Amino acid sequence: MIVVDKKKYKMAINEVAKEVHVQVHGLMREEDAEGYMIDLQDTINKVSKNEYTFVVDGTHQTPVPSKVVPQLEQTMQFYSSLGFKDILVVKPASKIAQVQIRNVLERINFTGTFIDKVQHSM
Repeated sequence: MIVVDKKKYKMAINEVAKEVHVQVHGLMREEDAEGYMIDLQDTINKVSKNEYTFVVDGTHQTPVPSKVVPQLEQTMQFYSSLGFKDILVVKPASKIAQVQIRNVLERINFTGTFIDKVQHSM
């Protein structure tokens, strides 16, 4: 069930698979980030986090400028702190974006899993 459907991102709750899906399209700008965080809080407050897996679908994410990498790092760190049972990050189609995310995940000691593709789509 899609709970948020905006131009830059989508959020969905799959109650059967016990997953919360977040998908970002293109480059997230600073002005998009505030609404994203509000929608994210609303979405994750609808589920019991310790029973759900958080799926970050980066398939359509584009490479970020190097000055934005620290924000990407903060975002991934934030996802890790949410208290979900597990976190899955789906690799972007872009090889450059893949490397950026992999490097960020290594720096923050990410405890989730970096996967090739999502099993259940939105």
